[in-house]
Amino acid sequence: MKVVILAGGLGTRLSEETSVRPKPMVEVGGKPILWHIMRHYAHFGYKDFVVCCGYKGEVIKEYFLNYRSISSDFSIDLGSGKIDFHAPSDEDWKVTLVDTGADSMTGGRVRRVRDIIGDEPFCLTYGDGLSNVPIDRLVAFHKAQDKWATVTAVLQPGRFGALGMSEDGRDVTGFREKGTQDGGHINGGFYVCQPEVFDLIEGDATIWERDPMERLVELNQLAAFRHDDFWQCMDTLRDKTVLEEMWEQADCPWRQVYAPQPVAAPLDQTVAFLERAKQTA
Repeated sequence: MKVVILAGGLGTRLSEETSVRPKPMVEVGGKPILWHIMRHYAHFGYKDFVVCCGYKGEVIKEYFLNYRSISSDFSIDLGSGKIDFHAPSDEDWKVTLVDTGADSMTGGRVRRVRDIIGDEPFCLTYGDGLSNVPIDRLVAFHKAQDKWATVTAVLQPGRFGALGMSEDGRDVTGFREKGTQDGGHINGGFYVCQPEVFDLIEGDATIWERDPMERLVELNQLAAFRHDDFWQCMDTLRDKTVLEEMWEQADCPWRQVYAPQPVAAPLDQTVAFLERAKQTA
């Protein structure tokens, strides 16, 4: 099963970083967030990637063209040009990079890789979100539902502080940072789709999250895989800072998936860390 990654957006709310590179190439822990996403899928055996490029797509292409030489020790014979790498690559991934247009919307980008995907189910995700969602369980759930698409429903991150109120609602009794559990569920990406979804996308201007997904709902062809553990997108510089700080911790929740020592922190510890990060931001 191929993994389609949407990596062509402008990332305007992260302009401090995206003026020189596309959003999926913004680094967390010295690696592009795109690499973290791919490493996550690869851990579960999904190593055939289709990256939908757009804005500054050449940066992504150059990264993978030079990937092995950058990440490995090697010897080069300057006379013949022969290169001997000292060790095999850690990643046995197949990466297909597709220019899906500078101005294409998310649905349009998916539609442009239809011929590459073929008549097979595929995973789909965004190039800016990290999670410890269990991909194996997600795919198994999708197959059991027998629907055209499954979306991962995650807890809405708490972005605003909350007021403690008296029972009659007249007095403020305190302040607190809003926790993750206070929100409802939102679209966290990490989809699994059947090829039938391509027929719901009209063209480059189609936004995947609007008409196609609304049609899936109307047709009763969209399932929801509930994931109440870690999920965090990188929309702003503040989000990047939070992810960087989490990466430095021994209990980094998404790294625990493919590097399970030590044991991953429970959800309440992850929430507590996010709340501490907000207070110091």
